[in-house]
Amino acid sequence: MKTFDPSLLQAYIQDQRSTFEDMLGQMVEVPSVSSDPAHRSDMLNMANLASQYLESFGAKPFIVPTKGYPTVVGEWFAGRRCPSVTIYNHLDVQPANEPEWRQAPFTFSKNGDQYCGRGATDDKGPALTALLAARFAREAGIPLNIRVLWELEEEIGSPHFSEVLQNRKMIKPSDSVLVSDTIWVSRNRPALSCGLRGLLAAQLILRTGETDIHSGLTGGGARNPLAELCEAAYSCLDAKSGRVKIPGFYDDVVPPTRAEMKDFLASGFQLRLFKEAYQLRSLRTSDPQDLLKRIWASPTFEVHGLTGGHMGPGVKTIVPPWGELKVSMRLVPNQQPAKIFRLLKKHIQHRNPDIEVLNDCELEPFKGISEGPYAEALQDAVAHGFGRRPVFVREGGSIGAIALLQRAWKVPILFMGLSLPEHGYHAPNEFFDWGQASGGIRAFVHYFQTLANLPHSHPKNRTKNPEGARTQK
Repeated sequence: MKTFDPSLLQAYIQDQRSTFEDMLGQMVEVPSVSSDPAHRSDMLNMANLASQYLESFGAKPFIVPTKGYPTVVGEWFAGRRCPSVTIYNHLDVQPANEPEWRQAPFTFSKNGDQYCGRGATDDKGPALTALLAARFAREAGIPLNIRVLWELEEEIGSPHFSEVLQNRKMIKPSDSVLVSDTIWVSRNRPALSCGLRGLLAAQLILRTGETDIHSGLTGGGARNPLAELCEAAYSCLDAKSGRVKIPGFYDDVVPPTRAEMKDFLASGFQLRLFKEAYQLRSLRTSDPQDLLKRIWASPTFEVHGLTGGHMGPGVKTIVPPWGELKVSMRLVPNQQPAKIFRLLKKHIQHRNPDIEVLNDCELEPFKGISEGPYAEALQDAVAHGFGRRPVFVREGGSIGAIALLQRAWKVPILFMGLSLPEHGYHAPNEFFDWGQASGGIRAFVHYFQTLANLPHSHPKNRTKNPEGARTQK
């Protein structure tokens, strides 16, 4: 096994802190909001800046074009006989229009060990953490081919990521993938996600007239599209319990095992801290086990918005001519977005055939691995980096690229997120911190060192196991 003096890594981490801060500051101040066409030039600037970073760190960089925004790739090649790993992150960010921001969201600021600004924790800070670790591994002579894969469309569902994976001349499959875009449950206990919920977003549109009309002259006779859309929402969801009422919705759901629930409860989850982190006044349940099952291993139906009619102050007594209901469903492994959309559309149009049901976005759920040599190597690495052995949990959110990666490469995909609930994931006043970055560098390097000594196979010999698990040789 290739080894190095641990003191060299610690010295490297301290020496690179100012570099990390400078680079993160530059990245945060590029407003790479993929959902807003007005930021197209910023998206391209982000790709170019990322490519420059990779080249300055000794990687071979290239930008893979798509019909949308590109993906940035950097590779450190150790040798044809060496195993390989791909580290996935994304560099696009959520919009930052919330009034609660205490600073300009795309102005980087430092407060002690905290680095503030949109994108700091989701996902630019973790991406730079992996970059610093990859350079150390290369300089230390670890015999591992390392690639970083930085997407610029994750926040809009990865609509063109399949184009990137089809470009086998520029990006060949690696032996495994490590994703660094997930969240711990508590700073006190590292948590590794081994599953993602999928997503189906839909728009329900109803038009019953051509213009606003006086409710005193027509009310009672005219149809009210907003009221009918509210009824449609009620037919889909028991709002108090969260139970979805669409026939067949739960048919393919596989409940978590006892072992999974045991790990969920060992994750450091605390009801009070959960409410504080997300500024929740109340919850549907106060039972931790039930809550964890709901947010990680159960499907949902959410109403995100109802538009139409008078949206200004006060009450304008009109009957509106149209309305639109925006909804989504988080799906668990074994549920297929296309099937769920068919069930939704059939249910809605049976109750109200005038409602148009549009599929806005769909992402497949993913079930990863929590056993075997790769999982054990990752647990050991995180324990080395943060001083405590992690547990496996699931992620309630979705990452569109992951199911695409699994289908295209059929290799083990694991998750080593570095973000914390208090970091403000998708929220105002987002930040990342040096403690997570420094621990992350140690964990990444330890993982790279272990991977270099695991048995590996060439692409033609890879398993066809849908979850990417391999047996140890």
